[in-house]
Amino acid sequence: MLVREAGEKIGLKLLTGEAGIGKDLTGVYICDLLSWVMAHGNKGDAWITVQTHANIVAVAAFLELGCIIVPEGIEVEEDTLRKADEEGVAVYQSSLSAYGVAKELYRIGIE
Repeated sequence: MLVREAGEKIGLKLLTGEAGIGKDLTGVYICDLLSWVMAHGNKGDAWITVQTHANIVAVAAFLELGCIIVPEGIEVEEDTLRKADEEGVAVYQSSLSAYGVAKELYRIGIE
């Protein structure tokens, strides 16, 4: 499923431009420790994190993650969103908890 389709199906708010929404979404990874994500995240994962600084974009771009989803309505820093646009990484926001987002992704077939 494409990032765009998943975002629409579960009601995520796209915070960046459309450059990264055409990627394939193949899994889900929930973690807030960047070094752990670097070691265990997989290409195509939707990464759910409460981190909002620009380093999350570097990690997502390096691993070719599907997108970044920030839960609980947490505001994302403008510098982060600019960098995400430059790197073609879609950043979404959800009012749901990280667990709630993961449940919704599972419901639509992303495991």
